[in-house]
Amino acid sequence: MVEPLRGNTAGTDAAPQSTLASSGSRALHRLGAALTYRDFRVLWLGAFTSTIGMWTQRVAQNWLILTLTGSAFYLGLASFMGDLPILLFTLIGGVIADRHNRRHLLIGSQYVQMVPAFILAALVYFDVVQIWQILMLSFITGCGQAFGGPAHQSLVPALVPKVNLPNAIALNSIQFNLARFIGPLIAGVMMATLGTAACFGFNGLSFFVVIVALMSLHVKHLPPPTRQRMLDELRGGLSYVRHQGALATLTGLAFVTTLLGFPLLTLLPVIAQDVFAQGVEQYSRMMAFAGAGAVVGALVVAWLGKFRHMGVTLLVVQIIFGGLVVAFSFSRVMLLSEILLFFASMMLIMVFSLVTSLVQLVAPDELRGRVMSIFMLAFRGGIPLGNLVAGFMADQRSAPFVLGINGTLLAVFACYFLVQNHEVRKL
Repeated sequence: MVEPLRGNTAGTDAAPQSTLASSGSRALHRLGAALTYRDFRVLWLGAFTSTIGMWTQRVAQNWLILTLTGSAFYLGLASFMGDLPILLFTLIGGVIADRHNRRHLLIGSQYVQMVPAFILAALVYFDVVQIWQILMLSFITGCGQAFGGPAHQSLVPALVPKVNLPNAIALNSIQFNLARFIGPLIAGVMMATLGTAACFGFNGLSFFVVIVALMSLHVKHLPPPTRQRMLDELRGGLSYVRHQGALATLTGLAFVTTLLGFPLLTLLPVIAQDVFAQGVEQYSRMMAFAGAGAVVGALVVAWLGKFRHMGVTLLVVQIIFGGLVVAFSFSRVMLLSEILLFFASMMLIMVFSLVTSLVQLVAPDELRGRVMSIFMLAFRGGIPLGNLVAGFMADQRSAPFVLGINGTLLAVFACYFLVQNHEVRKL
């Protein structure tokens, strides 16, 4: 009598196990929905490799600048020189992305970014590097990003169906944040064993992976039916965004979020030192909590994909983000601050992924390059301005005071858009 009971028990256990396995498989498929498309998967892997190289170079370059100058000012100046071309040329890059083959533009931008990495590797290897060379090479790299960014943003919707576009954008956020962990680890090992020049050489080699990935894509270029003067096309893109209520609001929201939200990460060293009287170890620990939260936030958006009421969800998440920043500014308990930082970073990445997804979904393909370049200008433009203002105010008052004000303003802006802006609420 025991044997049949055992047999029935095994059968009963097998069914739930099979159901759990099936549910797990469906969940993984939903998380990686965009990766089931060959072209997006190839581009994602290439971009992931290149982003690891970028973070490896960034760590080595910052250390090199401090070694050469001993000045934090030059760290900021090098970052500014890298961002300056993006502010100057991104709008032009958007027009070009709408006029020409986006895949070819991306390949060209990779070569433009690859050459400075190899030049810097040679300068360091032969011990002839000077600070002005680093600044100049940072500017050239920024030029490549200014023209490659709109092309990349415009190419992604051609690789996946519209329903999987939010998933694709979230997966791009995941690869960026994973690379933010892996790149510095590689930099530390390379600098200790092979020297700083190896980090720049590694970054240069990583661009070959992206170039091969881009060359293997099957996407076809459809030339625009008509072509105007570049200035007229640029004006047309600006006019379209200005008169398309949802796009104008989303672009403004992106600017506000980077202007007021990014200082949370920028001021972390000050929080660690002034509020908790800790050093670089605690700062690194807080950055780890922020990075982990960012990955989880991107995973959530990837799992959600395209869903109803994305606009309302975006604004609610922004309100929560603002509240978490305010709570973080008041916390004086280390563990509580780390938990708040984890969830604040999670909300921040969710806002970025959702707002980018909505802009991509609303933008027409024939204007996509220009629309995304305007969006990128607002998105990237808020970062240096917000950090500059926050740094100045933190010197005058305190970092927690600045974060408290910023978090309050983030929540207030989101509440205003939630109540007053019908276009975003309908998305």
